[in-house]
Amino acid sequence: MEFQEVLGYLAAFLTTASFLPQVYKSWKTKSTEGLSLTMYTVFFLGIVCWLIYGIFLNSLPIILANTITGVSAFSLILMKLKYK
Repeated sequence: MEFQEVLGYLAAFLTTASFLPQVYKSWKTKSTEGLSLTMYTVFFLGIVCWLIYGIFLNSLPIILANTITGVSAFSLILMKLKYK
């Protein structure tokens, strides 16, 4: 495995992992008061664009990271709407 690919997997893991505590906290407390619906909606759309880009490049780190982060961001959007 080349250095660039290892770096891609590391970046994918770190950025995705950094998002998961917020999802867990929001789910556990049923509180999304401090979250911006606009920010997470725009963020989610950006993640979808990155995912499509990764698919075009056939880049597994980009595809994996953005799939997991996209699901997480979408979950936060749903929780934000549900726990208003």
